[in-house]
Amino acid sequence: MRIAAPPRSAFPGVSLRQLERADLDAWYAYLSQHDVVRHTSWNLHARDDLLPLFDGIESTHPDSIRRLAIVDDASGALAGTIGLHTVSSANRSAEIAFDLAPSHWGRGIASALCASVTAWAFAEGGFMRIQGVVLTGNAGSARVLQKCGYRYEGLLRAYRMVRGVPGDFAMYARLATD
Repeated sequence: MRIAAPPRSAFPGVSLRQLERADLDAWYAYLSQHDVVRHTSWNLHARDDLLPLFDGIESTHPDSIRRLAIVDDASGALAGTIGLHTVSSANRSAEIAFDLAPSHWGRGIASALCASVTAWAFAEGGFMRIQGVVLTGNAGSARVLQKCGYRYEGLLRAYRMVRGVPGDFAMYARLATD
């Protein structure tokens, strides 16, 4: 689902806008890097593997994916993406996901934007619960969720296939009432 009015970036030097098909090459360029892939459940073999996500983004169904581009204001380049998937309007819940190009790691960008998007999802989207799952070896993303007030809820054993192997994920969640 397209986002008409994205939340404001809480981090200087980066902004948020709707992710567009024109971002595909830049997105795939960093998602295919080993340092990024090892922290995700992505199983990408070519840039076209990302195309179905854009079909979801362009859907008008209330439970469709929402994804924003994180843009480096100085260069105009795609620095990452952040958004919601596994959306359930009936349950007023969604799962947050984010990725950053390695050149933007370690600066607090993901934490600031996770906080912005979470607050926006509660205020503008009417969600009651936002959850996030991270591979157990992805300490950086776990820290991002914790900094944003997400609480650890447990281990999801063999939760998702990760490039052909069952992967264990840590579940974090935040409620609108937290």
